[in-house]
Amino acid sequence: MNLWKHISIFVVLTGSAALSGCGTSAASSADATAESTVQASIPVGVKRANRGDIFARHTGTSVLEADFEAPVVAKVEGDLVEILIEEGDMVKAGQVVARLDGERLKLAMERAGAEYRRAKKEYDRNQNLLELDLVAPGTFENLKYEAAALKAAYEIARLNYSYTEVKAPIDGVVAERLVKTGNHLQVNQQLFIVTDTSQLILELHVPQQNMSRFGVGQTADIKADALPGEMFDAIVERISPSIDRKTGTFRVTLRILDQSGDLRPGMFARVAVVYDVHNNAVMVPADAILDEDIEKSLFVIEDGVARRRIIETGITDHDMVEILEGIDDSDTVVVIGQGGLRDGTPVTEYAG
Repeated sequence: MNLWKHISIFVVLTGSAALSGCGTSAASSADATAESTVQASIPVGVKRANRGDIFARHTGTSVLEADFEAPVVAKVEGDLVEILIEEGDMVKAGQVVARLDGERLKLAMERAGAEYRRAKKEYDRNQNLLELDLVAPGTFENLKYEAAALKAAYEIARLNYSYTEVKAPIDGVVAERLVKTGNHLQVNQQLFIVTDTSQLILELHVPQQNMSRFGVGQTADIKADALPGEMFDAIVERISPSIDRKTGTFRVTLRILDQSGDLRPGMFARVAVVYDVHNNAVMVPADAILDEDIEKSLFVIEDGVARRRIIETGITDHDMVEILEGIDDSDTVVVIGQGGLRDGTPVTEYAG
């Protein structure tokens, strides 16, 4: 009896130990599964979708030009004896910028003036005689015409002499000096180039299929490579109605509205013309979009899980994309790490 009693006690104790061991194994398995689930959570950068105005822009590049530029030319022949301005100087229209040797022209003016005064005096004397019928009307008419011709010759000589003072044709800055003191100048020879830097324009050559996008008065942003980080305003001022047969483009001219004087003719510029705007649009960063072969998608976060959404996009403006269908402005989207996600993947969020 004692033997069977001991055997029974052993069996009971052994079974209890086995059951205890099984409980421990099950608990450990559950803990491992939970730990595996936590480890499977993928960290992703997120941002909240938002609403606002988004702009459609046509972008291009061009070179800034002065809308008003004029050469300063010699209107008479002569030796250049004095230069009064230099490159970079500001000038006003009518300002004397150089002088030519005018002795010969001065003498020609004085001679013409003397001949005119002689003829005028003879004309005046014969006018009195005509009133007394002491001179023939035909003779008097000849004197009248001679006096008029000599007066015109005198005015021309005086004008030519005045041209020995070379004057600026427009307000602006001296962009280039083309002569030196002592040069013998011919009629219409250029001395300087004067540029009005306050009136800058930019010309875009746009493919003809985009003609419907453009209209006079549209606004634009200008960035010059020489002035990094700065942006300038412009406006579409005129649009050419004809298409260039060789390039298939039409010309759009923009006027730069900046008055700071920082921009200069010849600067390379990048331009973005606003041709459409969607107000109160749902927008997300462009980095959130997965552009696949047949559709576009992104991931939104729902209760710690990434959910794939098929979307329809609209305007893209810089780094923001308009979402027409698929999400609204209450959604949080994945902007970093979405490449490794699948629908239903657990995620850990951080600000993207």
